[in-house]
Amino acid sequence: NKWRIVFSNNGRQQRGWDQVSRFYSGNRVQTTKYTWLTFLPKNLFKQFHRLANLYFLFLVVLNWFPQMEVFHREITMIPLIVVLLASMIKDAIEDYKKYQFDKMINFSKSRVYEK
Repeated sequence: NKWRIVFSNNGRQQRGWDQVSRFYSGNRVQTTKYTWLTFLPKNLFKQFHRLANLYFLFLVVLNWFPQMEVFHREITMIPLIVVLLASMIKDAIEDYKKYQFDKMINFSKSRVYEK
């Protein structure tokens, strides 16, 4: 239940602004899901929430046991790898497009009305 405090651009209010401004983020628009560091873990986490990907992962793990081996180990990994790579590429392209749009919006000029 905190109230937001708004200060006008006034030099006398600078000390109050410094105390309050650290609690709020800027006006920057950010719609991207990933960063360079979080892309792989977040995307894999998202991909393995799909039941089909979990099924193919189960087949890959099961095929690594010699008693259960039906195909060559590498062959059972191909469908999972292809689907994961295709989804990762699609998600990366979509996120990059969002980044470019956010950048365009954040650097666009705006008009400020004052008294």
